[in-house]
Amino acid sequence: MNDPRPRRGEELRLTDHDVWLFRQGRHYRLYEKLGAHPCVEGGVAGARFATWAPNAAYVAVVGHFNGWDRGAHPLRAREDGSGLWEGFVPGAGHGDCYKYHLASRHHGYAVDKADPFAFRAELPPGTASRIWDVRYRWHDAEWMTRRGRHNALDAPMSVYEMHLGSWRRVPAEGWRSLSYRELARELPEYLVRTGFTHVEFLPVMEHPFYGSWGYQTTGYFAPTSRYGEPEEFMELVDALHRAGIGVILDWVPSHFPMDEHGLVYFDGTHLYEHEDRRRGFHPEWNSAIFNYGRHEVRSILISSALFWLDRYHADGLRVDAVASMLYLDYARAEGDWLPNEHGGRENLEAVRFLRELNDAVYAAHPDVQTIAEESTAWPMVSRPTSMGGLGFGLKWNMGWMHDSLKYFARDPIHRRHHHDQLTFGIWYAWSENYLLAFSHDEVVHLKNSLLGRMPGDHWQKFANLRLLYGWLWTHPGKKLLFMGGEFGVWREWNHDGALEWQLLEHAPHQGLLRWIEDLNRMYRNEPALHERDFGPEGFEWVAVDDAERGVAAYLRKAADGREAVLVVLNLTPQPRENYRVGVPSPGYWQEILNGDAPLYGGSGLGNFGGAESMPVPAQGRLHSLNLTLPPLAMICLKAPPPSGSRGLH
Repeated sequence: MNDPRPRRGEELRLTDHDVWLFRQGRHYRLYEKLGAHPCVEGGVAGARFATWAPNAAYVAVVGHFNGWDRGAHPLRAREDGSGLWEGFVPGAGHGDCYKYHLASRHHGYAVDKADPFAFRAELPPGTASRIWDVRYRWHDAEWMTRRGRHNALDAPMSVYEMHLGSWRRVPAEGWRSLSYRELARELPEYLVRTGFTHVEFLPVMEHPFYGSWGYQTTGYFAPTSRYGEPEEFMELVDALHRAGIGVILDWVPSHFPMDEHGLVYFDGTHLYEHEDRRRGFHPEWNSAIFNYGRHEVRSILISSALFWLDRYHADGLRVDAVASMLYLDYARAEGDWLPNEHGGRENLEAVRFLRELNDAVYAAHPDVQTIAEESTAWPMVSRPTSMGGLGFGLKWNMGWMHDSLKYFARDPIHRRHHHDQLTFGIWYAWSENYLLAFSHDEVVHLKNSLLGRMPGDHWQKFANLRLLYGWLWTHPGKKLLFMGGEFGVWREWNHDGALEWQLLEHAPHQGLLRWIEDLNRMYRNEPALHERDFGPEGFEWVAVDDAERGVAAYLRKAADGREAVLVVLNLTPQPRENYRVGVPSPGYWQEILNGDAPLYGGSGLGNFGGAESMPVPAQGRLHSLNLTLPPLAMICLKAPPPSGSRGLH
């Protein structure tokens, strides 16, 4: 717990060492000194303020405590050329709204800006910052001690991605969103029941436009006030940890909005962004792009990343739009971008920033993960910086996602002509540490819901979706599913609404949710399905080319080389009787999951709990199983226990 006594102002003053680190781009805890901090100086209660505005001629704090008087409390510019301004304001205290009034040296520009380092913001549509003395007693010591095991690359990671404002709403109160505190009561229980290991929140950092889903960030150190106070967000994270659920936060260092109170044109110059629009303006999102070549900007961004890990106990950061950072010509026409110093399209400054970011995160918190949303073939995104990589722990596999959704959206009668869309992903599956994501981006902008994209009649749509999820959960790579997909919402996601929870009154949706619960249970319980996600030794094709009959089969293997799970997919609505599948070891293979079980809404075909192998060669193996493959279904069979020390070959 934080010390309940007020801090002394002397502790908050910027030192020469702080300034040196900041100007070198190496100060990664700037939130301890910049921003607004309640304290006592000379026996007087107030708050100490500090901000960066090197091209300002005048900076003052304005707020409730001084009637927004721009002349009442000017800050002092340090004389070291750092561009840092600081000062103490007596009487300013916890909860007060404030801004910085800045008068620039250039063009007579003057503006009131929100504090980039504020710990809390005014409730939108208000744009002021609020002085906030964050104090919370954490109860997640057990989780924090052992979370390295939960976040390890050989651990099961099944991520539930969600938008806080539209998960559930309260109809009796004008359909308002749930608060952090209400979510702390409801969300952990739901995630435990459904079996997810982690939750990923779309950006909780303060943002002026709700419809940006948080991706247009203005408060890089403040959870949005829409759902409660900072301590209440901590309460939510704490509750999830105590339930055994890891928390991943979406974080956006790629661009920021053009709102006047935000970072853009902060001190009358392009301080945070590039001056040249060919480098500093993002045409796709109508937003500004950070100048990663400026040391101070890198310090501020890395301080933000570490802040959420240090203070909010986040277990990982999913870094948004990494591809837009890496390429100077991203979303730009010929002639609308500037090449790097070597004439290339790579943003060398962004590459340096991302490497520094990951090095700093893993040095401070080796038990977390950073995850890159990177949609191109940039090499070694999830390889250590010491090897020349970008240093991320995981990378979203966008190619696999697009191929899989295209394949499963096809009428099964045509799938035999596109079998390579299903199998191609294994060719590059080990090039990165991949996370397989069916995210919010796949259920918006007229793309339809996942259930709505499936072909066939009502029964076939659910069967195809169960099969798609079976493919996701048994394919090498960690897993992510956006909220609502677990029980089959029919509508596209709408941030102004809530999920269609009433659908769970109907059997097909209940069956789909049970399927997700059992997929998660099997995934966690079977080491073969998660221990070797990132190497070819954990996967082996059994039937890869049976496009005509629409069947695919593969083995997943545990790290000890002895445990294995056989996965067989029937990608057509035609049941396959007496389908022979080669296996690497003799004995009884237990059927541990069947997507066609009536419990899930299936037709009930299966193998009566398993199958005994026969010494009949198939697919290059000496033993085989004679199986019934249900329509549009996945079955999983567990290898017999090894005898003695003999492993699988």
